[in-house]
Amino acid sequence: MPSASLRVGVDLVRVADVTASIARFGTRYTERLFTAGERAYCDADSIRAAERYAARFAAKEATLKVFRPMPHDAVDPRSIEVRPLPGGACEVVLHGGAIALARRAGIAELSLSMSHEQEYATATVVACVEAVEETRPTLTLWDA
Repeated sequence: MPSASLRVGVDLVRVADVTASIARFGTRYTERLFTAGERAYCDADSIRAAERYAARFAAKEATLKVFRPMPHDAVDPRSIEVRPLPGGACEVVLHGGAIALARRAGIAELSLSMSHEQEYATATVVACVEAVEETRPTLTLWDA
């Protein structure tokens, strides 16, 4: 009998890499990866903008990890959006192709935690997966 389960995705991003990409490509970089709302939020604090972008990039990557996409699945990074909530937390909002991947993976709910400070940004996404019939072999553990 299938049962609900959890999946966890984690990603770590060097803020310096994001800073370098913004310096090299400017708005071409940010417009290709982030929604207008994400850009407005990140750019509102010019001192921490790169940290904020890095955390959102990590969140997008962590979200993709819980979807477990197939090699041929291409997802526009802007279809995974990080929105701030009152009180400082953030949520993941899906659009377009990301919705299709989430449905195919049986994702019922996503929970996001992000952190950033000077050198690194990290994000963890926990997904609640609806009860679906597993097509992969299950892990069996034995006592030695």
